[in-house]
Parts: sequence; C-alpha cells; structure tokens
Amino acid sequence: MLSISNLNFYFGSRALYEGASLHIKPRTKIGLIGANGTGKSTLLRLISGEYTPDGGTISKSGECTIGFLNQDLLSYQTDDSILHVAMQAFERQLELQIAIDNVLHKMETNYEDKDVDLLSKLQEEFERLDGYTIQSKTEEILEGLGFSTEDLSRPLRLFSGGWRMRVMLAKLLLQKPALLLLDEPTNHLDLPSIEWVEKYIHDYEGSIVVVSHDRYFLDRTVDNIAEVSNAKITLYPGNYSFYIEEKTLRNEIQKGAYENQQAQIRQTERFIERFKAKASKARQVQSRVKALDRLDVVDEVIDEKAKVNFKFNFGTQPGRFILFLEHITKAYGDKVILKNTSATINRGDKIALIGANGKGKSTLLRIISGSEKIIGERRTGHNVIESFFAQHQLESLQVENNLLEELKGTGTTKTEMELRSVLGCFLFSGEEVFKKIKVLSGGEKSRVALAKVLISEANFLLLDEPTNHLDMQSVNILIQALQQYEGTYVVVSHDRYFVSNIANKIWYIEDYEIKEYPGSFDEYEEWQSTRGNSPAATPKNVKEKPKPELAPVESPKKEVSNEKQIAKLEAQIMELENAISALENQMATLAQKGEFDELKKIEIDLNQKKAALEDVTNAWESLIA
Repeated sequence: MLSISNLNFYFGSRALYEGASLHIKPRTKIGLIGANGTGKSTLLRLISGEYTPDGGTISKSGECTIGFLNQDLLSYQTDDSILHVAMQAFERQLELQIAIDNVLHKMETNYEDKDVDLLSKLQEEFERLDGYTIQSKTEEILEGLGFSTEDLSRPLRLFSGGWRMRVMLAKLLLQKPALLLLDEPTNHLDLPSIEWVEKYIHDYEGSIVVVSHDRYFLDRTVDNIAEVSNAKITLYPGNYSFYIEEKTLRNEIQKGAYENQQAQIRQTERFIERFKAKASKARQVQSRVKALDRLDVVDEVIDEKAKVNFKFNFGTQPGRFILFLEHITKAYGDKVILKNTSATINRGDKIALIGANGKGKSTLLRIISGSEKIIGERRTGHNVIESFFAQHQLESLQVENNLLEELKGTGTTKTEMELRSVLGCFLFSGEEVFKKIKVLSGGEKSRVALAKVLISEANFLLLDEPTNHLDMQSVNILIQALQQYEGTYVVVSHDRYFVSNIANKIWYIEDYEIKEYPGSFDEYEEWQSTRGNSPAATPKNVKEKPKPELAPVESPKKEVSNEKQIAKLEAQIMELENAISALENQMATLAQKGEFDELKKIEIDLNQKKAALEDVTNAWESLIA
C-alpha cells in the first residue's frame, strides 16, 4: 500500500534518516517508537507529503488515502460548533445536503420536472453515502471521546487545546482514510477515552501508523513495532511486549557476534605478533593482516536501559500522618466537584489519582497542595515538606540558566558532582549539563523540572501528569526514581504502565466523594471489572521463541609425532580461521540488513567452529611452548 525505500532526510548537518526503509501493508497497525529527537513525527510528515525527502522514495498505491493527526492541530480555532467541525469529515454528503435544500427551496415557488429528476438523483446519492446517519455517527464518536451531549453545540474555540485535539481526532476517524497517521493520540485523553480509542483502532479496517509512548496502548492496538534508531527503521512483528523480548534476543545475538569477532581479532593479532619475524610464516602473517583490513566490523550493543543509581534523600522525616482533608466541599458555580468528603494521607502512601477528565483530579491535587479555596478543613501533619510538579510550571524555568544553574537554584546542598549525577539519571550527560533551558525541547524541560522536584528534599510530592512529553526511556527513569523515593506522593496520570509501577493506593472521585482502593492499579482494574465496569482489553499473547542450542564439538585427535601434529594443527587453525572469517563477514552483512532469523542459524555454526578453533589453538600452543 505504501513503500519507503532508502529514505534520506537531513536536519541541517544531522541525518535523521539515511538509507531507511519501511513497507506498510493493507490493514497493518504499526507502532512507531524511538527516543525523543530520533525523527518519529518527521517520518509521519514525510509520509503525509508535508516534508520532501532528501533522497530515496516514498510511493503509495492509487487507493491509499492518508489522514494525519498531529500536534499542530491544537492551535486550530473556530466559532463553529464541535459537531459541525467533526462533520466536515463528510464533505460530499454535506455538499449534497446543501444541494438538496436548494432544490427543495426552489420547488416551493417554481415546480419543474427537471428539478424533480435532479432531486431524485441527489437524494439517491445522499442515501447511498449514508447521509442520513452522518450526524448520529459523529455524535457517537464525539461522545466516545468524552464530550457530553450538551458540549456538541458549543463553539470549538471555547475548548482547551486537548479537547480541540479530540475533535480533530473524531473528524479524522469519521473520514476513514486507508492509512491513518496518529502522533501521540493519547496525550490529551483520559482513561475512558483512551480505552475507547483502543477499541476503535483495534476494529479499524484500514492501516495505522501511530507514534506513542504508552506501552499499554501499543500492546492493545498494534501488530507491528517500527523502531527508529541510528537513522534507520527496524520492524518487529508483534506488539510492544513482543518487541521487548525480540529486541533482547536480537541484542544477545549481536552481542555474541561482536564478542566472537573481537575474540577472532585478538587471536589473529596474537598470531601476527608471534610470527611476524618468522620468514616461513610471512605469507600466513600477511594473509591475516589483509583479513583484518577487510573485516566488516560488528557494532557493539549499546545498553539503552538507563538506570537510576542516585538515592533521592530528604533531611526531615515527617510524622505518621501527612495530610487530613475533612468535610471538603468544592464547586465552581453550579458545577460541584466535591461534596462533604474526607480523606487521609499517611506516611509512605504512593497514591495514583485517576479518572475521567472533568471529574476534578487536578482540582483535588491543588486542594491537597493548599492552593485551592475550599469549604472544609485541610491540615498537614508534623514536619511535612511539600513539592509540586505540574506542566504549567515548565514555563517558570529560568530560560537563561543552564541545567546545573537551574538545579542549584533550588537551594539544594548537593555538590556539583552530585547534581551532575542527578542530571545523568535524567539522560543529560557530559557537556549537556551546560545547555541553556531555552534550547530544550518540551520533554527535556519536563525532565529538568522533575529533577528539581526530586532533589528538593521534600518528603511529600505532588505530581500532575509527569509523563507528558516523556519518551519511554524517560518514563522508565521516572519510575525507577519514584520506586527508590522513600517519601510520600500523590500522582495524577493517565499512563497505565506508569501508574501500575509506582502506586500502592488508587484514589478516584465518584459521587462527589474521594474514594480509595488500597492496592495496585492492576488489582484496582480487576476489582472494577467485578463491579460491572468494562475491563481494559488484555494485551495480545506474546510467544516466547526458543533459543538455539549449540551442538557439541569434537576436539581434534592427537597424533604420535609432535612435528606432524603441529603441522596438522596449524592447517586446522588456518582452515577454521578462514571459515570463521567468512561467517563473521556474512553475519555482519545480515546484521546490517536486519535479517536476524538467518543470523541465528549462522551463529550456531560460528560457535561450533569457534569452540573447535579454541581447542585446536590450545593444543597447538601446548606443543610449541
């Protein structure tokens, strides 16, 4: 349906893509992943035709229509109702409706046979295109995305950027393009809306390429993962969970190939060093020198799993109770958020505050922080030191500061080396710590702000959507940091993977009251399903592939005569080294092409020959010693 071949695209002097290829087949659902800045959104813009490649081709079939949801749509505003905006997806049906209305209006004063025929044709096409159902279809999708019936008639400009994005998503889904491109579609959705989109995408008849950092979402929507890394695109069949297992296996194979090749290089260099001054071995030495020059080097596997090894301490230990909320009532005019509700936060609580948008999660977080006026009583416990993170606080970062200066501005007593260690945990290494805040991306600013919160030595953290704009590696770092944090926190998040890894209690607002589930998010979801609520879709099964077993290798037989034995062993060494060199070169070529299944077969043969070479070499060295 769409084919990308040998794609090149440069951002200044930096290659985002170089010789990259990807083929999108009909009804394929691909999750596009990679670290921030690797060019995922750029690839969607290249596919949509918004950007032009610097090299290579992007070709599509004639019936391949493309719909693109991108973050630029957040800025779109109009006085039209959201129902009208979403219904613009039905361009032809709306044209027909206007034409039908015009003909009917004309026939009220001037009835002619030709108008009757025209009306009949227009109505026939309108009915064939399901024109009479377009409003009900639009209302169904908008309400599935969280809009109330009353919202449908309100102007789009009255809604926030996140809600406007939902309208654009609804319009795109109604258009039903053959290829749907989605850039972070869950960024501005609450949990019910995310689950609705998951089901819609799962049942979608066209192809989809979706950029997302939500692991659960990818597990439940896609059947392929395309990873962008080192200016290339590598395709993995299966969902995200399968990708994790498959990539681990591929890395093990590449690591084995790398180690085998390095051992071969060391052995060859040792042979050259031993015999470079021996005239009788000159030809063999020269042959090995040339073989090293011709060798296609297998790249070393880089561990992308950053680990947090810094302990986030706080100097003051709080009392047993952190916060009391008693008989709290909060309303905005006629809109009631909380009504006569109470809750207690104890030392060591790791609370995730979840639920649909509009239920008051952020309001409750502000009530907990003491920044929101309420009816009722809010009391903090003994020695409680609080720190609050929210997305709007990114704007309060001092743009002229570099990263180290920004962290020092918190008043921390940590040394510069300790602050560098903290920044290293959040993926800022080396000279990057001297970058100005003003040149950072949204995700990088989030990491800096989170680092500031965690070094504040507060014993009570409030975090509002901390994973927004973070890639998967950064989310994993934050998870590790919070798992090591010994204080108390309340987190608002729609990222289910994140919540399932950091919370020991779940809070939600129901019937204007704060309700608590004393367990993990996974346990909470299971409990909710027993209450009659729809359980989240279960991830697709991940099949575990068996690892290849190495066949035993026979050691060379010993000869009676040392001289004959040495000659025989040297011949075997030459033969095995040539065979290993050929296999290594073949493996390097396959690794570069991404043909990992064939690579596994060759690795078995390589390991057998490598083991034999080691045995033969040991026997040879014992004889000539």
